[in-house]
Amino acid sequence: MIYADYNGSAPLCEDVKEYLVNRFQTGPFANPNAIHHQGQQVLMAMENSRSVVAKALGAKMNQVIFNSGATEGCSTIFHSILDDALENGRSTIIMSGIEHSAIRNTANWYTENKGYELKTLPTTRDGIVEVEFLNKWIKEAPEKIAMVTVMAANNETGVIQPLKQISEICSANKIPFFCDTTQYIGKVPFSFKDSGIDYAITSGHKFGALTGTGILLAKDRTTLKPIIIGGGQEKGLRGGTQNYIGNETVAVALTTISKNFGKIEELARKRIKFETKIKNNYPSVYIIGEKAPRLATTTYIAYRGIHGQAVQIELESQGIFVTTSSACSDNEPVTSKVLKAMGLTDDIGRGVVRISVGLCSSLEVYEQIYEALSKAYDKLEQIKSY
Repeated sequence: MIYADYNGSAPLCEDVKEYLVNRFQTGPFANPNAIHHQGQQVLMAMENSRSVVAKALGAKMNQVIFNSGATEGCSTIFHSILDDALENGRSTIIMSGIEHSAIRNTANWYTENKGYELKTLPTTRDGIVEVEFLNKWIKEAPEKIAMVTVMAANNETGVIQPLKQISEICSANKIPFFCDTTQYIGKVPFSFKDSGIDYAITSGHKFGALTGTGILLAKDRTTLKPIIIGGGQEKGLRGGTQNYIGNETVAVALTTISKNFGKIEELARKRIKFETKIKNNYPSVYIIGEKAPRLATTTYIAYRGIHGQAVQIELESQGIFVTTSSACSDNEPVTSKVLKAMGLTDDIGRGVVRISVGLCSSLEVYEQIYEALSKAYDKLEQIKSY
């Protein structure tokens, strides 16, 4: 069996499994906000995890806020930036056209319910945002821009965006830059400090930690406003008793992932070789984002004229698990909004299959997927010809 849907959710990291077995056997278990000894032990373990996370992500400890995942982080950041931006004359949100639905739907909510204007950055056919439009729109009226939100790496295509360039533009104009790093953290080395980003988010389950865990990174935490008031946990920024064991697994998983960064270049070579062989043998195949910088672990591939869900079913019959787009839209047999933003047509959009592996995957995984995908294409080609 080959699991190739890491962009949807990564399997629990082996180190996390071992950690949890030991953790459940030895304890302690308590409320980390209690002042008794057990509570303080739990708090110390959680704060140690925060320190590990901060070091792994090039951030300061007080910039790390634990939460339930990227979607919560997104809502917190939008609320924090846009709560009173209109009062200060900042009425425009700039967003890329390839954002995850969590970002896109939140931005739409603020335009429909709070009166903000949404401007969508166009992208190239290879899925890279056109930064010149960002420059142009900011120069026209920098005082009206409330925030800019552009993701680090796309969840469908794996295409990596020019983060440093965007952060420099935003910083020069004193505009908050929110970056969805959910598909980036855990797949490439990342330094929050060096990135220049003001706010970043991720979910623990994307890199092998427990589901229901997440991180919000804020350059200046005093700019954050909680959406969960509660009892003032997380320094008043996220109410509710912390998921301390889950937070501990985030630290364990990030530590393990960092040990696998040395495999990135070799995995990228394997992925390119896989894509080249498939294209050579099947001329109707299209690799989405092929000419753009991409994650070493992601291939978004379409066979014109063959439905992606049919390919997915054939691969699953061979013990290989992939998706046709992102997990949030996998059951919609239409061209995704991301591909439409890239200007790709339905003959490509309806035929896509997303293959996403992990840094801990075997280096031979692409060769095995190639054999299975070839069998699937051959079979579906024959069916199509009848």
